[in-house]
Amino acid sequence: MNAQPEDRSGFAIRDIAFLVALTGAALLIHGYHPGAEDAEIYLPQIRKILNPALYPFGSEFFESHAHLTVFPHMVATLVRTSHLPLGAVLFICHIASIFLLLWASKAIAAKCFPSQAGRWAAVAMVASLLTLPVTGTDLYLLDQYFNPRSVSTFAILFAVDAVLERRYPRAALWLVFTGLVHPLMAVLGIVYIVLLVSMNEIGSLKAEVAASARTSVAGRAPPALFTRHPSPAFTQTLHDHPYYFLLEWHWYEWLGVVAPLALLAWFSRIAESRGRPVLKRLALSLVWLGALSVASALVPTIFPRFEFLAISQPMRSFQLIYLLLALLGGGLIAETWLASRPARWLALFLPLALGMAYAQVRLFPSDLHIEWPGAQARNPWVQAFLWARAHTPVDAIFALDSGYMAVPGEDFQGFRAIAARSRLADATKDWSASAMFPGLPLADECLEQVRAARGFTGFRPSDFERLKDRYDVTWIVIEQPGASGLACPYQNGAVRVCRVN
Repeated sequence: MNAQPEDRSGFAIRDIAFLVALTGAALLIHGYHPGAEDAEIYLPQIRKILNPALYPFGSEFFESHAHLTVFPHMVATLVRTSHLPLGAVLFICHIASIFLLLWASKAIAAKCFPSQAGRWAAVAMVASLLTLPVTGTDLYLLDQYFNPRSVSTFAILFAVDAVLERRYPRAALWLVFTGLVHPLMAVLGIVYIVLLVSMNEIGSLKAEVAASARTSVAGRAPPALFTRHPSPAFTQTLHDHPYYFLLEWHWYEWLGVVAPLALLAWFSRIAESRGRPVLKRLALSLVWLGALSVASALVPTIFPRFEFLAISQPMRSFQLIYLLLALLGGGLIAETWLASRPARWLALFLPLALGMAYAQVRLFPSDLHIEWPGAQARNPWVQAFLWARAHTPVDAIFALDSGYMAVPGEDFQGFRAIAARSRLADATKDWSASAMFPGLPLADECLEQVRAARGFTGFRPSDFERLKDRYDVTWIVIEQPGASGLACPYQNGAVRVCRVN
């Protein structure tokens, strides 16, 4: 049990085959939903790069994010060079992101556990828990669709692996790449790398942590914070998202903070008793990262004058903490209990996989569990969005209920992402995006448009005419039975797509 891990971290053909199998299993467990949730922020910019005529109205709500990352250009380039449909490219990239995440996990596990059982259990645990919610952060370990976090997650793990091998230039390159794709997650990755490197020199740890704290606040605060006083609309959107304020979290979300850190502290003691310096170093540095993140997150919660710093979201570091907790926990369980007994492996991972799959089916009840590229949509809202993409002009401007993504059966599917058409701002993704940019008038514009569509499901034709006069709205998507007196060339059991005269 006290044997040291092998120095060699190379991959054999058999290892790659196992990783491919685990990637396929992860897809089957967690599903795939290319137009859901934050795809509404990132996918429209890809479409707009491929076709600049799209989104003549409201593009500022997704371009504010898209201009901070090379992600949309990266995907658009893949579409152009491969000559494949966008849907196929997104699916392939999603599969590749899972594979690379598991590859990086295997490389780290090889440095923590001497046995093959420990290493593969670590990777299998990560594959089984990809859609595990990360306490109160509104994040998963990995989303069910391809987005910048899909890339930043495996890139940070590769940077961690490089640091463990003391290949610091390679780690720096991975972090630079992460910064190009997802600047916020790159800063969190840098903070963790600083802590990980600092474990070599315990005497300087406090100084490094203090430097990391300064970086975590100043490095992530946009200059606009200090050049423009936040508007009342911005303050409202900030407080409409409790995940920004730690003291507003529920008790079970706090449990999701304390319990992982306690487990990691326990793992570090186990590692010390077994003579595993790398395992101990990883676990302890994660505890430090969690403590630093909690301290940073408490500042804007306790001191209202600093509440604008909440958008730095230091608690997002718990995505990395949860991910490596799963990896280390899986390896330790294998060494302690699983060993080479197939029945025990089955008893652990089968219920875990089925439970995670069941949760995803319940989360997307109206959709296919895996929305294969080119497959016919089952969700009636998605069917309506696809009809709109195929049968309305590219410059059409739509109006929907501002809370349409949260309607039961809609499954948080994004209209812009799927229909490739402009729409009035919503109270879900656009309202959330507005909170990230206090120096821009996004929150004011979003609030104005949301208020203009208030009571949408009860609108009469005259109300839609008002939206047309004010915002040049030409089409609507409305729940059944909707308003009478409108020309609705498409309808199904859930919604109608109607033309505003």
